[in-house]
Amino acid sequence: MKVLVTGATGYIGKRLIPLLANDGHHVVCAVRDKLRADKTYIEDDFIDVIEADFLKPETLNNIPKDIDVVYYLIHSMSNTSKDFEALEEQCAINFKNYIQTTNTRQVIYLSGITNEDELSKHLQSRKNVEDQLKSDAYALTIFKAGIIVGSGSSSFEIIRDLVEKLPFMIAPKWLNTKTQPLSVRDVLAFLHRSFDRKETFNKTYDVFGPEILTYKEMLLQFAKVRGLKRYILTVPVMTPKLSSYWLYFVTSTSYKLATSLVDSMGVQIIGKPSDINKLLKVSPMTYKKAVELAFEKIEQNSIVSSWKDSMISSGRLRNNLHKYINVPKFGCFKDYKERKVINDKKTVDKIWSIGGTNGWYYGTFLWKIRGYLDKLFGGIGLRRGRTSPTDLDAGDALDFWRVIFADKNQQKLLLYAEMRLPGEAWLEFKIEDGFLKQTATFRPRGLWGRLYWYSVLPFHGIIFNGMINKLVDV
Repeated sequence: MKVLVTGATGYIGKRLIPLLANDGHHVVCAVRDKLRADKTYIEDDFIDVIEADFLKPETLNNIPKDIDVVYYLIHSMSNTSKDFEALEEQCAINFKNYIQTTNTRQVIYLSGITNEDELSKHLQSRKNVEDQLKSDAYALTIFKAGIIVGSGSSSFEIIRDLVEKLPFMIAPKWLNTKTQPLSVRDVLAFLHRSFDRKETFNKTYDVFGPEILTYKEMLLQFAKVRGLKRYILTVPVMTPKLSSYWLYFVTSTSYKLATSLVDSMGVQIIGKPSDINKLLKVSPMTYKKAVELAFEKIEQNSIVSSWKDSMISSGRLRNNLHKYINVPKFGCFKDYKERKVINDKKTVDKIWSIGGTNGWYYGTFLWKIRGYLDKLFGGIGLRRGRTSPTDLDAGDALDFWRVIFADKNQQKLLLYAEMRLPGEAWLEFKIEDGFLKQTATFRPRGLWGRLYWYSVLPFHGIIFNGMINKLVDV
């Protein structure tokens, strides 16, 4: 059967696609930018990648008409647009208008649990999308989940930051809000097993874990799994804005995402029971088990997807990487260096392992200072790190950079800066004619951009010389 997966580069989509392909289905991945699609998809006979932007109806003609089942996984947790609810709703309308012209029998949508009278604006938006997706032309199956726990999920990584960084926490009162965390493996099981199941047609199900926990209890259980002793004091006086700053400065989240999370975390998320567990033979695991399994993946360096690689982790870049792949030549400052390469493979491996816990090979403390300054002025700093210690793909987050192009065969890596800057910056590594060519490009914005470049120029001489020397020193 032919199945369409929207949100194919997202946290859930990247994990669901292999399951469907392994079943022998022909999977069509809808992405806004092919550069961000997993390279392994190109080599898989069961997977096609198409470009489709659901805010641009004319691009939806790229979707084949002979689709049987669709997974609608388009979500946003970003506050970068004040009218994001209207944008999400418009995506759903455009999607429905086109899918109704295809052979689609079933649409499966992953939403959020919305059983409270007062909802956060993100949960309210999910509910509005549910209403827009309903159609007489196809059957709609809706799964509504709460907190999703798994390696690389936003909730997991934020809790991890809090637990591992803070022995004692003075925390907001919303840590007493109750929720029912669900393992990402169980989310995938519900989505996967409902494929073309007529019993689930035109049904809505809340899916949730077996325990009702407060966020405080989740933090303490997480600490226990990690063998850490943690103390938490909740106070009633911390405003939503202060709570957002608290999350922003302590964890790897951006401020805009922190405000969205605080908005949602004040809402109790308790699911309504149904027969879906029995119908699909899913027995959701406990929160503790989900955390333990997540760390198994982390220790094996096998994290399939991470929220940090989503474009909303910084808010500086939009989804189309093509706009940034051609480094400008005019009106720019450049720092160019080259060195003779002794061993191509070892140098490429070093380049592909740069950043994160490996650091930047030379003057890492200066990179850290730049990261702290960036964070102080509302940027992302170095806190995102990297998802894999050895692999890089277009679209991946790398400290305060974004990977624009990564090809080991071409021996080229191109990064775009997402830190706070009075301009735009690129960093390119390329092996050509036996030399490693390292180019830092800065396109200033106004007088402040030019003053910034000259103010950091002395540090560039130290950092970039040292870095390229380490990269070729094998």
